[in-house]
Amino acid sequence: MFRWLTIAVMMILLPLLGIVAAGRELKPYLEFPPLTRYLPHAGFSRPWFVFFVIVDLLLIGFLLWTVRFGHRNLPAQSVISDIKGRFPWWGWAGIVLCLASWVLAWTRFTWFSFLQQHTFFPIWLGFIFFINAVTAWRCGSCLLLRQPIGFLMLFPVSAGFWWLFEFYNRFVQNWYYTGIENMGPVAYFCFASLAFTTVLPGVLSMTDLLLTFPALDRGLVCSKQLSLQTSRWIPLIALILAGAGLLLIGLFPDQLFALLWVSPLLIILSIQRLAGRPTMLASLRHGDWRPLLVPAMAAIICGFFWEMWNYFSFARWSYAIPYVQRYHLFEMPILGYGGYLPFGLECLLVGRQVIGDPFRNHAPN
Repeated sequence: MFRWLTIAVMMILLPLLGIVAAGRELKPYLEFPPLTRYLPHAGFSRPWFVFFVIVDLLLIGFLLWTVRFGHRNLPAQSVISDIKGRFPWWGWAGIVLCLASWVLAWTRFTWFSFLQQHTFFPIWLGFIFFINAVTAWRCGSCLLLRQPIGFLMLFPVSAGFWWLFEFYNRFVQNWYYTGIENMGPVAYFCFASLAFTTVLPGVLSMTDLLLTFPALDRGLVCSKQLSLQTSRWIPLIALILAGAGLLLIGLFPDQLFALLWVSPLLIILSIQRLAGRPTMLASLRHGDWRPLLVPAMAAIICGFFWEMWNYFSFARWSYAIPYVQRYHLFEMPILGYGGYLPFGLECLLVGRQVIGDPFRNHAPN
């Protein structure tokens, strides 16, 4: 607990300290509801665009190269295995809730106008139930059924988790919300927190579903073993660089905006390693690449649905990303989807504190 408190304090204070050290006023960064449309951004830059294309292609190519098709069946499930092959009734309820909310989100019925801003949560709640139902149908178990208390706890933890990224966005202002201008501080906090509760359950439920596919379970368990350096200088240097990135992110928002997604991951992994605790990278020594790759894939799949359902909604977000604000898939510039890859790993790191290691339920024989 102390370690996580240290991480949280470090992540929150560093961007603020950077602003104070530069002699800037803190007030704009602490306003609530946040104002995130006053920072001018650099325009499209072909060299920077090419650089991010190369980075994203390397990451995606690495994912595809690492995936192996498994040759063994998934292990037998010991929990509620009698429902394997049957689609649960609550999965059908999730489909109905998701589709109905989707229709209401993309239309503008007069009789629904007083609830028009509030369609995000029911869409994702229905989708999360649907994902868990498909997982149970495929292998006889799912996150919701194995750990109902932990599953429910993910929702409030998820809200706090995403508020951290909302805090970072005050410094880089890469996204902003429309359709909620009439909300005061209390209404905005409640509205936003409810929407944010679905992030971790969505990504971790999708992770659980992906692990029912042999290519992403047995295939990644049987991948190439990777010998990792044990020197404590590596995590120390990574911690210093990631911390410096957060310290400077508000001073150089155009140049360092990508660190919004990368620095928190490096800080958590580095502190875990320096404290002598195993990290998600430890399994690579045994050829198990699932903790590194499956959550990243889950996040980018969820990212597609986040962006799709956002596109025609009344209360929605838009992007203002320097250098790459071109070639959109929905509202998101296509290269922006690369940020979902490290974000998926951060979801796993935080989710593990609530539900434990999700991969133990798919342990190799």
